[in-house]
Amino acid sequence: MVGFDADDTLWRSQDYFDAAQLEFERLIAPHVDLEAPGTRQRLYQIESRNIGVFGYGVKGMVLSMIEAAVQLTGGRIPSNDIHRIVELGKELLRHPVELLPGIHEAVQEVARDFDVVLITKGDLFHQEAKVRQSGLADVFRRIEVVSEKDPATYARLLEEFELPAGGFIMVGNSMRSDIAPVLALGGWAVHVPYHTTWIHEDTAAAGDTTRLRTVREAAGVPAAVASIAAACPPMAPGARPNRS
Repeated sequence: MVGFDADDTLWRSQDYFDAAQLEFERLIAPHVDLEAPGTRQRLYQIESRNIGVFGYGVKGMVLSMIEAAVQLTGGRIPSNDIHRIVELGKELLRHPVELLPGIHEAVQEVARDFDVVLITKGDLFHQEAKVRQSGLADVFRRIEVVSEKDPATYARLLEEFELPAGGFIMVGNSMRSDIAPVLALGGWAVHVPYHTTWIHEDTAAAGDTTRLRTVREAAGVPAAVASIAAACPPMAPGARPNRS
């Protein structure tokens, strides 16, 4: 079975968040010194602390932006600017789904030989809407929107799939969420780096790189998956086989 991440693996996402970050900095710039040590890191610190409360996604980011704006400006941020931060969130939620070059063909090619599933995290409504708009929903055997992508989550999903970790390949851009947890369980991974990554998603080592392949673009994913499949040991009796 092959799992695919969504944001920045299937479609653009972080670019929009980066643009929102720049707009946020523009709003608070009249009130704080953006070049002062730690100022720009404050938003990330607040977002990280709030993940356990708000979860991942646009809504959590916007609430964290409002909290950071109030804290960083000592409450001097005008109400109009708070409203603009809310509007930034709405724009993020409404941005069109733009598939990355070659990913539609890559997913379909992989799906001809293997069961494919989508495993993503974030706001449930937003992620479901993006999947619908992507045109890829019918390709995936299952679509899982989870609160966290860690070894425990992947272990639970593999148990539901009735699949040993050694028979699972995860394709994604995030070392923290897509690669390291799967390798830790004994699975395989294909890393497709994106040109920009949220710092929270780029803070984990790969682990056992013998079960990792890295490709620079979506067109290389099917060949990487095929090479892993050729290297995988035979599945244990009773395990669910690949379609191939």
